[in-house]
Amino acid sequence: MKRYLTLLAAAVMVATDMFGFDYNDIARGKFSSRSVYGVRSMADGLHYTSSKGGKVIKYAYVDGSEVDTLYRGGVAFSSYQLLEGESKILLESDAKYIYRRSHTARYWLHDIASGVTTELIPEVEGKRDLSIAGGRVAFASENNLYVYTLDGKQLFKTTDGEFNKIINGTTDWVYEEEFGFTKAYALSPDAGKVAWIRFDESHVKEYHMNRFDGELYPTVYSFKYPKAGERNSVVELMVADLATGEVVRMDKGADTEYIARLGWTPSGELYFFRLNRLQNHFEVVLADADKSRVVYTETSPRYVDRVDDGTVRWLPDGDRFIVQNETAAGYSHLYLYSLSKGFLNAITEGEWEVTAVNAITKDRIYYTSTEGSPLTRGFYSVKLNGKGKKTILEPKGMLSVAAGAGAKYFLSYYTDAKTPNIVTLHKGSGEVIRVLEDNAALRQMIVDEKIPTKEFFTFENPVGVTLNGYFKKPVDFDPNKKYPVLMTQYSGPGSQQVTNSWSVGWEDVLVQNGYVVACVDGRGTGYRGEEFKKCTYRNLGKLEVEDQISAARYFGTLPWVDSSRIGIYGWSFGGFMALNCILKGADVFKMAIAVAPVTSWRYYDTIYTEVYNGLPQDNAEGYDDPSPINHADKLKGKLLICHGSADDNVHPQNAIEMVRALGKAGKLFDMMYYPDANHSMVPGFGHAVRQKMVDYTLTNL
Repeated sequence: MKRYLTLLAAAVMVATDMFGFDYNDIARGKFSSRSVYGVRSMADGLHYTSSKGGKVIKYAYVDGSEVDTLYRGGVAFSSYQLLEGESKILLESDAKYIYRRSHTARYWLHDIASGVTTELIPEVEGKRDLSIAGGRVAFASENNLYVYTLDGKQLFKTTDGEFNKIINGTTDWVYEEEFGFTKAYALSPDAGKVAWIRFDESHVKEYHMNRFDGELYPTVYSFKYPKAGERNSVVELMVADLATGEVVRMDKGADTEYIARLGWTPSGELYFFRLNRLQNHFEVVLADADKSRVVYTETSPRYVDRVDDGTVRWLPDGDRFIVQNETAAGYSHLYLYSLSKGFLNAITEGEWEVTAVNAITKDRIYYTSTEGSPLTRGFYSVKLNGKGKKTILEPKGMLSVAAGAGAKYFLSYYTDAKTPNIVTLHKGSGEVIRVLEDNAALRQMIVDEKIPTKEFFTFENPVGVTLNGYFKKPVDFDPNKKYPVLMTQYSGPGSQQVTNSWSVGWEDVLVQNGYVVACVDGRGTGYRGEEFKKCTYRNLGKLEVEDQISAARYFGTLPWVDSSRIGIYGWSFGGFMALNCILKGADVFKMAIAVAPVTSWRYYDTIYTEVYNGLPQDNAEGYDDPSPINHADKLKGKLLICHGSADDNVHPQNAIEMVRALGKAGKLFDMMYYPDANHSMVPGFGHAVRQKMVDYTLTNL
């Protein structure tokens, strides 16, 4: 065995030398695309700011010239924001992350005219999500909400905040992870009031994690984590008058399980988003202490698409607002509403999806969409009445846009299967002004080192649904030879892996060593309409697994594929998929790698799991049949499971219970456990786990 491994390692080294790179090259950034970061439009739409060398500099869009230095340094800031009519800069420093989005920090206010920089409220530590409006400073700290004047006078503070019990002004774990926000308060436009969400998580059950940290005795970190079917935090919407200190509880509605956003309309009315437990009934509500008023309702027999900051956009007139939804037409589109008149008109329509709103002017909206193909993005504008549509950038590859105020200028970030990131500056009409980054050196390296690129294909699954996919083949690919295939996928609801874009990842090392890498977006993935995405409802992991197994069977029929050497990899939801595939597709897959996998949706959180799978109390079969734990006895091939011991998202419990089931079934497998690593295998193990996956595939597939 030792001699065999030595010969294998030597063969890998020879192959790597022959074809140019290994994982160490990827890890050190040899193939990383250069880009343009930190461009922030100013209000006039003619200038932007960016940080450079610890300074904040004002530039002109038209020629990129430095117009002024707004902040000359002193505080080692990690982010900044222009405030108060762009006369002041809010600086953030010393950020310390808690979970994926939450962090504490110190905050500083810089007056541009005087050049004076002052730390805000230094006597309160652990500040989170600090904001300034109308001369008021608000932030959360230690589960309480604070409001001060700019000169440090306290105007308001909640007093009942307590870890793992009551939260004011910031979110609990599951809101942060699944609704994607942590700032759970809002100052009114006149800064006379502050509204916030109060979370009572007293009855939410705790998850306990060991922290090792190289110490003699581990410590236990316990936090509230509502698992599917269990109790959530009880939420209330509160408002305080900053002049009188009076606090009022708003009417949230009897069936409100979640308050997913809050804010103030331009005319000064408090609004909030509310959802029921199953998340199939969504409403935009104007808040009132006695009886709140619903101004928009969306329902679905399955679920309403996940709401976020882009679901509703208020127009400056204080009456009209734009809603993005997919239930009205079966594709994600934009609609214009009025507080006084209700529905006004559809803004976009067609069998394609709006993927981003980039800018809104007085009479037009600028957006990117899948109009050309689900694999590409184009950039368009249309009047708010739905007329006068213009194509600004054709949908040739994947495209993202950063538009300046008023859409006078915009940056385009473009890539396709053969082209790394190209960043260009345009006039609002689409005319190119100049190229900011073309990655010329990387493009030449791709040619010189003959880096394989994506080859797109489609195939029909056994029930006649066409699925999109791509291959990456070795540079010396010979259709008369037989190649092993590693399938890489994520497959989660609304996700997309198959796009006309360029990238190099750890899987490409395998391509360098004579493997074909394949990827297929099965049913349940995104950007092909509501029906394609939501057909997996209440059976999370059933149709998705069937499609990956069908894809593997299809690959096995290709004359250049070695059907006895097909493997599959995935991380998180993809890890859940990889486990199910090697178990339910034991006759197809020789190997699987599952990183940070969910192994039972009963172990995952309420908001994510229940929106796609319903409640476990009502859908036990939909939870248990797709659980790989219940199919452990089917394992035949080689299996590697990797998990971080401090994964607060997909808990180590998932891997542990999978190991228990495999052990009971008498199955052999491989396991890598990374101490104190989170869901992304950081700190410390992001590269190590990928190198392990390369080595494991080369050895076992």
